[in-house]
Amino acid sequence: MSNGSKLLVAALALMVTTGCKPLDDTMVAIFGRSMRDSRSFDPYENTMMPPENSVSFSSGNFPGAPGEVNIGQTESVDVPHFTQVDMNPIGTGNEIVQGLVNPVPRDDEWGRARGEELYLRFCAVCHGETGVGAQAYIADKHPILPAYNLAGPQVQGYTDQHLYGMIRVGRGLMPEYGSRITHFERWAIVNYVRDLQDAANAGGEE
Repeated sequence: MSNGSKLLVAALALMVTTGCKPLDDTMVAIFGRSMRDSRSFDPYENTMMPPENSVSFSSGNFPGAPGEVNIGQTESVDVPHFTQVDMNPIGTGNEIVQGLVNPVPRDDEWGRARGEELYLRFCAVCHGETGVGAQAYIADKHPILPAYNLAGPQVQGYTDQHLYGMIRVGRGLMPEYGSRITHFERWAIVNYVRDLQDAANAGGEE
């Protein structure tokens, strides 16, 4: 065995017998402290506020403008809190839901493209690519589950605010998507649903 090999074996043996102590001693020499001497903290003990511009877990739903990525809790969008209880009466919702304002114009280029993209990603599986529930992907796999027809006359009578609310907080068998689809994107989907309804009316679908 060469001298180099002997030194390597000796170094490995030293590390095995002494554990992390040599490395830890080196860190103490460099930084002046050791993990062996560090105190532990109980959960929520000595908590501190997050650094400036950090992104909170719940802030992803509130970007500052359409198409922007949020870098912190926005101050430019004031979206009131509401729940499924506020979605009654069906079709309009209560005064909180009725007071919502759609900030994305129907002819907005970003809104149209984003609305279609997210509708096909999140909604088409249960409502069909054209909004006709009978054509939904789940229709033949779960025949006992009603695939809601978004292109029909009933949903055409719902307000934009009610459709937005259904996306945000859910209703009945439909789960909430507020944790996955942002504020402006929900309105883009609402606009796209209106486009699907217009296309269904033009084609004579019920």
